[in-house]
Amino acid sequence: MTSAPVRHESLPYYISTDITEFDFDRVHAWLAASYWAKDIPMDICRRGFENSLSFGLFHEHDGQMGCARMITDRATFAYLADVYISAETRGQKLGRWMMDVVMAHPDLQGLRRMMLATSDMHPLYRQVASLTSPNQRS
Repeated sequence: MTSAPVRHESLPYYISTDITEFDFDRVHAWLAASYWAKDIPMDICRRGFENSLSFGLFHEHDGQMGCARMITDRATFAYLADVYISAETRGQKLGRWMMDVVMAHPDLQGLRRMMLATSDMHPLYRQVASLTSPNQRS
């Protein structure tokens, strides 16, 4: 299910869960160079996003600038994966905004558990974890 895009209140960005908007050449390039998905094949990258609740961060003129996905059954569990903000977009607090949008998505409300594994960005995820109830954190 795709919900309406969420527009940033003051910057020319929006977040969409419409997988047909995703620029998989960009997404694949970002993730294949990351420490957590190094050298991931394009078809595996694409299938992962297509079979998850996926979020794309888009600039109104410059296209996709970030992504995240929740691997979820939309009933009891979700695992946050593949969060990425392009280098040229960093420093504008768009990562925090994207996480706020992800956590507010209707399909992720009332879950029993949300999980995340990361080697970096702990300060961002600590802020986001404070938005969820204790029974949703892991």
